[in-house]
Amino acid sequence: MSKLIILDHPLIKNKISMLRNKNTGNKEFRELVDEIATLICYEATRDVPLTNVNIETPLGKTVAQVTEKKFGIVPILRAGIGMTNGILRFIPNAKVGHIGLYRDPETLKPVEYYCKLPVDSKDREIFLTDPMLATGGTASAAIKFLKDRGVKDIKLLCLLSTPKGVAKVNKEHPDVDIYTAEHDKGLNDHGYIIPGLGDAGDRLFGTK
Repeated sequence: MSKLIILDHPLIKNKISMLRNKNTGNKEFRELVDEIATLICYEATRDVPLTNVNIETPLGKTVAQVTEKKFGIVPILRAGIGMTNGILRFIPNAKVGHIGLYRDPETLKPVEYYCKLPVDSKDREIFLTDPMLATGGTASAAIKFLKDRGVKDIKLLCLLSTPKGVAKVNKEHPDVDIYTAEHDKGLNDHGYIIPGLGDAGDRLFGTK
């Protein structure tokens, strides 16, 4: 069963509180999402394996530790894009792909309209980013699309999650761990996370 990792760092909680505030403007909102994404990535890479290498400092020789693991970032369009730069700041050599989904108005199922991934995605640990894990439908579908293309090592990074969203991902993808800054109580009748922070995409890009 996949793990749900809820980050409890005081600075993350402080930044999430600022994100929730309806009076936080678009510029500050983008900057906060960027910063929180960096902190989530820090936790999501805690288990990265290291290899010993011999190096020489200006004062002598020593054994240092490096990672040879390769990473990729795949934001779910469009709000997931807001988390990309924060992760790239922490892992600048990561490659970036994109997945676009929309919900069919009749079947209510996610439909892929765009997918562009690094050619070596199957050899990378992929961070799938989506600020809001609400019902879990979109995230679960995106994970399936990645797996259909040979990706095996996936972690889901989000700002807010709900019990329903986590349960769906756990059921359909028990091998995918979920990293979230906050775990909210649920959804309203329109599918928005409560208390949430509103529509992340609109607040990132200044749209309605």
